[in-house]
Amino acid sequence: MQGEMNPVRDKALEMPAGSPASRVSNGMNFVVEGGKKLSGKVETSRSKNGAVALLAASLLNRGRTTLEHMPKIEEVNRLIEVLTSIGVSVKWDGTSVVIEPPVPPDGGITLNTINKPAANKTRSILMFIGSLIHLFKKFDIPQSGGCTLGLRSVRPHLLALEKFGVAIEARTDSYRVTHSKLVSAEAILYESSDTATINALLAAARIPGVSIIKYASANYQVQEVCGFLRALGVGVEGIGSTTLTINGIMDINCDISYSVAEDPTDAMFFISSAIVTGSAVTIAAAPIEFLEVELLILEKMGLKFKLSESRLSENGITKLVDISIKPSKLVAFPEKIHARPYPGLNIDNLPFFAVIATQAKGMTLIHDWVYEKRAIYYTELDRLGANTNLLDPHRISIIGPTHLRAVEVICPPALRPATIILVAMLGAKGRSTLRNVYSINRGYEDIVLRLQKLGASIEAT
Repeated sequence: MQGEMNPVRDKALEMPAGSPASRVSNGMNFVVEGGKKLSGKVETSRSKNGAVALLAASLLNRGRTTLEHMPKIEEVNRLIEVLTSIGVSVKWDGTSVVIEPPVPPDGGITLNTINKPAANKTRSILMFIGSLIHLFKKFDIPQSGGCTLGLRSVRPHLLALEKFGVAIEARTDSYRVTHSKLVSAEAILYESSDTATINALLAAARIPGVSIIKYASANYQVQEVCGFLRALGVGVEGIGSTTLTINGIMDINCDISYSVAEDPTDAMFFISSAIVTGSAVTIAAAPIEFLEVELLILEKMGLKFKLSESRLSENGITKLVDISIKPSKLVAFPEKIHARPYPGLNIDNLPFFAVIATQAKGMTLIHDWVYEKRAIYYTELDRLGANTNLLDPHRISIIGPTHLRAVEVICPPALRPATIILVAMLGAKGRSTLRNVYSINRGYEDIVLRLQKLGASIEAT
């Protein structure tokens, strides 16, 4: 796939992020008696995006990989189903997942038995490419699903991996991946994509020599993978920056344990829930470096909070603090709120500002420029009494404060927009029902139980 872009092929490389399979629900609903104050402390869950990236990265290792503190969420379940279907042994041991590849000559990884329905439900399957190229010169992998957020291109993956000698061809329901020889390279990412950066890292990890990834994402899941690669013996320099230097090694065969770090979007969910319910809540072990811009904006909006002294997570990279939220009267942020690559406001945290804005005096402008049509989902807040004005598929203004009301809503087929509906229901007086919550269960562990411990009246039915 070298040379000029082919318009027909490139159109094929633009794919709907959610296949019909990705929108299948487990039938679970949440029933919420809203308008109640929350109180107490909640521990931040481990990272969804970090966990799935580490599952993909585990295929680099011919030894035993133990991933500690794995979140028990649907996204992780789908990738475990994929791994077991291709011959990898994956077992839960308490909160850890133990991964062992099949040992030749008695067995080997085989992709012709891959669990396609499971793969279709998660975009994370794309990250398997960077690991699988070290095992196969030619293979097919199912097209991915996940959140329904308009067209999401795989071209950043294509352009990153072709520098290492990899070609990707989009087919009707799969990607054909081929290479004749993998080579170390300098890869320049035209988009600071988290998953494309991870794919490039996984590709470079087992190619002997020095590879450089420029304009890389420095987001939390990328740092997670960098730490894991170091634990495997791969040289990685520049963690937390936009230039990564990788000293690859041909063979990786070691028994290691690695701890999944805490999830900033999980922390942001509880920050938002405290704000919307006017509650005093402490969010423990929050990864502060991936929440600093969010907290700065909230501080300027009038939020009162206190941070504890920092400490390191078990991975030795992620800085953690306890965030104590106090009931506060908010005003609209005077500038538009928009996401940027790290160290800017996290794209997955941006939707929470839509529901927060319903409780802030004045007009808040949110610019969700990354994902096509995600801002449209924010208008669902109107059903709960919000006052929104959709300016275009990427921009929405929200006027507050408004009194939220109970309602019955079918869950949007996208994780973050679905989650902000739940936050709004916590603040809405009366009995609300959120139906078909598979999209929330993709990313949040024990959400009902954790909210109940804070005093929320919520149950799964």
